[in-house]
Amino acid sequence: MSHADFVHLRVHSAYSLSEGAIKIKDLVALCQRDSMPAVGITDSSNLFGALEFALAATGAGIQPIIGCQLLIGGEAEDNPGATRPDPDQLVVLVQNQRGYQNLLSLVSASYLDGDAGSEPQVPLSRLAGSADGLLALTGGLKGAVGRLLGAGQDAAAANMLGRLAEIFPGRLYVEVQRHGLAEESAIEERLLDLAYVHDLPLVATNEAFFPTARDYEAHDALICIAE
Repeated sequence: MSHADFVHLRVHSAYSLSEGAIKIKDLVALCQRDSMPAVGITDSSNLFGALEFALAATGAGIQPIIGCQLLIGGEAEDNPGATRPDPDQLVVLVQNQRGYQNLLSLVSASYLDGDAGSEPQVPLSRLAGSADGLLALTGGLKGAVGRLLGAGQDAAAANMLGRLAEIFPGRLYVEVQRHGLAEESAIEERLLDLAYVHDLPLVATNEAFFPTARDYEAHDALICIAE
C-alpha cells in the first residue's frame, strides 16, 4: 500500500490542555485512514501523552514521533532596558533516547525554574546544554524568527536563526506554514531567503488542534472557555 505524501509533525492532542482536541486513539485512526506511516505530537509544554501515544501508534504499525512545543523566554541581554517580550515557540522532536532524556529535562525545567505565575518556559541559553538528540523546527509565526521578521527586524531574525543553528547543528529546520494568514504570506519570502543563506532545510507543517473541519466550532468554544 502506498503511503501519504504528507506526514503531520505538529499535532496538538487533547493533552495540550484547554487547547488541543484530538484524542490519541482518534489521531491513530486518522493516520490509518490516510495511510500516514508516521505522525508527531507536539503538545504545548508537556509530555503527558507521550507513553499513550507511543503505545497506540506502535500497536497500529505507525511510527510515533514524540515532541513538544516549548516556550523560549526572552533574555535580558537580548533586550537591555526593554520590556521582556512574550516567550516564543520552538518545536522539538525526539531523535533517540538521549533526546528524550533531554526533552524531559527541558520540560521539567520550564516548570521548576520559571517565575511563579508565569507560563512554563526555558531561556534560549538553557537549550544549548540539552539539545543533543533533538531536532528543532523554528516555530512558524510564533517562533522567534517569525516574530522578528513580522516586526521588520530582519537582521535580528537572521542572528536568531544563526543562534538556533549553532544550538542544533545539522538538526534545525525552517518551518513554513500556510494557514491562510496574511502574516504568514508577508514573511514567507524573507523566511525562505534566510533558510537559503544559512543553508538550512525547509519543512512544511500544518499545526493541527482538532480532527476535522466540522470540529471547528466545538474547538472555538474550548478556546473561549480557556480564556
